[in-house]
Amino acid sequence: MDVPIIHAERLDLVSMSPAFMEAVIEDRRADAETALGAAIPAEPPDEGDLGFLRRRLEQMRKDPEVQRWLVRALVLREEGAMIGHAGFHGAPGTQGLAAGKVELGYSVFPEYRGRGYATEAAEALMGWAEGQGIHDFVASVSPGNAPSLAIVHRLGFVQTGDQWDEEDGLELVFELSRRATV
Repeated sequence: MDVPIIHAERLDLVSMSPAFMEAVIEDRRADAETALGAAIPAEPPDEGDLGFLRRRLEQMRKDPEVQRWLVRALVLREEGAMIGHAGFHGAPGTQGLAAGKVELGYSVFPEYRGRGYATEAAEALMGWAEGQGIHDFVASVSPGNAPSLAIVHRLGFVQTGDQWDEEDGLELVFELSRRATV
């Protein structure tokens, strides 16, 4: 599936295709870089990252159309290198969310943190989603993740509750509506 790149100020958000994910999972670095069109980190992903990629790959195998909503590599344009990833957990109204809502997720590799890349990527993703008719966003953040909490607050999210995630434990749930008010 051809998923257009989302362009942000300093980043290109490039869809992580099934071919890319399979190459990463199978430790075929050159194939992964070719599929992505950018350099990937030298250090192989840990088990948590591999599990994440396997879950997203399974989602795409079940429904190829969901790829446009799922994870995108954050490619720092000036370096041509992947510095993290961001995307939605599924298509609108899936993953236990009400119709018209999507859950946002992001991760920036440690050496690139603290430079505003996650905020920039989240803004670009939400802007893209708005172009698809989606204006309601959810983010779930661990209470101990101060940088991510700062990001959701900076973006205007408001805490609406909490939940227990089998993998991540306690998460605070935040929501943001970017619907125009009259």
